[in-house]
Amino acid sequence: MVDAVGESKEPGTRRAAVLRLEDGSEFEGRAFGALRDAEGEVVFTTGMVGYTQSLSDPSYHGQILVTTWPLAGSYGVPAMTHDRHGIHNYFESGKVHASALVVSELCEAPSHHANARGLGQWLAEEGVPAIEGIDTRALTMRLRERGTMRGWLRVEGAGGLPVLDPKPSVAAVSCSGIQEYGEGSGPRIAVVDCGVKNNILRLLLAGGARVIRLPWDAALDNDNYDGILLANGPGDPKACTKTIASTRRALDAGIPIFGICLGSQILALAAGADTYKLKYGHRGQNQPCVEAGSGRCQVTSQNHGYAVREDSLPPGWEIWFSNANDGSIEGIRSVGSGSSGPGSAGGRFSAVQFHPEGCPGPRDTEYLISSFLERVAAGRTS
Repeated sequence: MVDAVGESKEPGTRRAAVLRLEDGSEFEGRAFGALRDAEGEVVFTTGMVGYTQSLSDPSYHGQILVTTWPLAGSYGVPAMTHDRHGIHNYFESGKVHASALVVSELCEAPSHHANARGLGQWLAEEGVPAIEGIDTRALTMRLRERGTMRGWLRVEGAGGLPVLDPKPSVAAVSCSGIQEYGEGSGPRIAVVDCGVKNNILRLLLAGGARVIRLPWDAALDNDNYDGILLANGPGDPKACTKTIASTRRALDAGIPIFGICLGSQILALAAGADTYKLKYGHRGQNQPCVEAGSGRCQVTSQNHGYAVREDSLPPGWEIWFSNANDGSIEGIRSVGSGSSGPGSAGGRFSAVQFHPEGCPGPRDTEYLISSFLERVAAGRTS
């Protein structure tokens, strides 16, 4: 049983805590949430809202999450309710995946019509520690200068670090068996669960699809799939050797494929391209992406630490989106049957690094999910 502390009207009474980075720098503050130590890759996100979605996003598995927005917890945490498909209404999964949370200030009096408990209480129930009262601006600047680093959160009297899960990150967050959602005559979409966010499932179902959620290492040799969505997830894409191999077979079979985040990198590797680790990654709700051809700049939600190497794209593939800040690839598409002009997903295969299903937003690129379903439907009738 983990000792815990939630919100308190007397922050000074909380236990002391310190975040230590691998370069030796330390940031002292006060503990809240679960009173335990934690370690992980320290990453920052620029979102002003969405901490419940970020913390429950499997892509943050094993990472210490820093929010650059100074106040966290202002709208509390909603109840863990489900929709008619059994999918959580307000969360991206059924648990907190980040190993710890770092904020400048914890809101002591959350206010929202859906609020059921405070942020500290939720983290305590989930066994996840957090620290407040540090200069997150200075911490973010250090991460931007030095790049992503490993960190250790030490809570006074916590008693040492927990035993780490030895499984690969994707295996730790994927479903263990096949799960099916939806009914009717809509297209059958196989979702390869490398850590899929719930809102991907919600949007596919809203578009009339029948969703077959598969473990990350599924063979993908079922002819009954009309399309395949390679989902997001944590870690190095090159570690997903089984997923890459099955995706390569799906490419050879000509099944329409759409990749999101880690799924984009897996699709690229399956096609013969290469990936690399970004200095500090792209995370937040305001990343600008420019579409090739049209020049339109989309505001996107992102959470990834790896990218596709531009000079490694094989013949028959092209860059679809680029990051306006650093020029890195944000989307790829095959050049083949179908249009490859502005606004088009090109041939049968395409992928984006950002999250078109971004929840709580922005929703500027949500149309890409609909476009994928339209391409799948067109293939069923051709």
